[in-house]
Amino acid sequence: MDFTEMTKEELLRQNEELRRLLSEANAANVAKETFLSNMSHDIRTPMNAIVGMTALAKKHIDEKSRVMDALNKIDTASTHLLSLINDVLDMSRINSGKMQIVSEKFSLCDLIHDVMTIIRPQMSERGHNCTLIVDDIENENFYGDPLRIRQVLVNILSNAAKYTSGGGEIVFTASEKPQGDVSLLEFICEDNGVGMDEDFVARIFEPFERVNNSTISKVEGTGLGMSIVKKIVDAMKGSISVKSSPGKGTVVDVVLPLKPLEEEIDISTLLEKRILVIESDNKLAARFDTIFGEYGIDHTIVPSASEALSAITDTGFGSREYNIVVIGDEQEGGFSVLETASYLTGSNPNLTAVLVSSDNWEEIEYQAERSGITMFIPVPFFRKSLVNGLVEAIHKGAGPQEASAQSDLSQKHILLVEDNLINREIAKEILTAAQAEVDTAEDGKQAVDMFEASEPGYYNIILMDVQMPVMDGYTATKMIRQSGRSDSGLPIFAMTANTFAEDIAKAKAAGMNGHIAKPVDINDLIQTVRHAVSADFSGEY
Repeated sequence: MDFTEMTKEELLRQNEELRRLLSEANAANVAKETFLSNMSHDIRTPMNAIVGMTALAKKHIDEKSRVMDALNKIDTASTHLLSLINDVLDMSRINSGKMQIVSEKFSLCDLIHDVMTIIRPQMSERGHNCTLIVDDIENENFYGDPLRIRQVLVNILSNAAKYTSGGGEIVFTASEKPQGDVSLLEFICEDNGVGMDEDFVARIFEPFERVNNSTISKVEGTGLGMSIVKKIVDAMKGSISVKSSPGKGTVVDVVLPLKPLEEEIDISTLLEKRILVIESDNKLAARFDTIFGEYGIDHTIVPSASEALSAITDTGFGSREYNIVVIGDEQEGGFSVLETASYLTGSNPNLTAVLVSSDNWEEIEYQAERSGITMFIPVPFFRKSLVNGLVEAIHKGAGPQEASAQSDLSQKHILLVEDNLINREIAKEILTAAQAEVDTAEDGKQAVDMFEASEPGYYNIILMDVQMPVMDGYTATKMIRQSGRSDSGLPIFAMTANTFAEDIAKAKAAGMNGHIAKPVDINDLIQTVRHAVSADFSGEY
């Protein structure tokens, strides 16, 4: 550019633009320096707890209570450290342009249930009252990226929990607004926490920003969470807004355009059945009554197990027998849902028991199936998820003995492929504790050799690391799929720290059936393997 030909006004405008860019660059550098300073503290804090508590546990190895206390604190610290690391890695991935948004079928009911399961311990720990409202949902299955949507919602709710004083009020609302071929799913999180001033709200989506407030100065984090959320929402062509004021709380509003999956409901099977519902929560009881009433399904709702038993007994005097008992979260009389299910199905073997609950199914599945529960429907439940779940329970028709037989891993042979000795030892210990027979391989080549040397059908599932020497997991999986053996289609699950959406897509493209993230969650691993080796496993990713 020839500066001699520029007018004075043009030079002034250019100088002003250069000053603005310099100011933004300096601000970004200051933010990064502050971020590194914060991260140095925030990462060292849980690391210090892990190292210190490990030393204390070793020192007091013979004192069971001291060791258990140390292990609990190590678990808490390591979970927090992992969340910090995940934020940094996510931001790095996004800034490098490698983040991909996938489009796959998912259940909104299951997604919200998963989010509430993840966030509930944090809410309970701080004594918050968290209210979930999902009354305005017509469709239940959509095409989208459930992993990223869950990440957005967990981040927002986690912030609400962290920045609200103990015993606070948090309301999470999900609603749907049809708009042409898509539906606008709106998620609103409202809290009565410390809030933010207008200046910070204007910068909340900038990376490395954290509220400078003495009231919450002890809250640790990367300052990347809301920046990551904004980039994910933008990638989904959605919108996010934040309203807040100091001392009065915050409202975060996320709107995502998603294509609904139209599904028909076949209620013919249920019209031939009689349903007994045990639920003492008036709002949920009314929801059951409304849904069943709309479809003309014969049903009775009682608040307790004792009244349920009376209702079943009364059928002996000319009434139709009950075919299904739906057991809700809340019931009077002091009995647990599992005790109720065990008693009712034990005395009525033709009764199909269905649990409708906000509990984490992975944690209770083993005991629930042994209590006679055939089907689990997560709360929040919608019209279609409830009806379709009950129809599936009828078709499944597994009694408690049959369901129990599918719950452990005895007589199941697993090939565990893992190059890291410690990771291999941990996974093998988890699986053998569930009565599985576990063979191990240290790389993909060894795994292929062991598979080809085995009798067809010997292995029920292969758990495959991805990054390994000699041969990686993707190549090994492709060789097994192309082996031409009668059992070449056995379930193969990636078990890896590569957890981004594109990594999951790459595993699927290599022929894998699923993905288990490291660090391995015990319940998730056992639940995934149990489902994969069960008779009704469809092989879908």
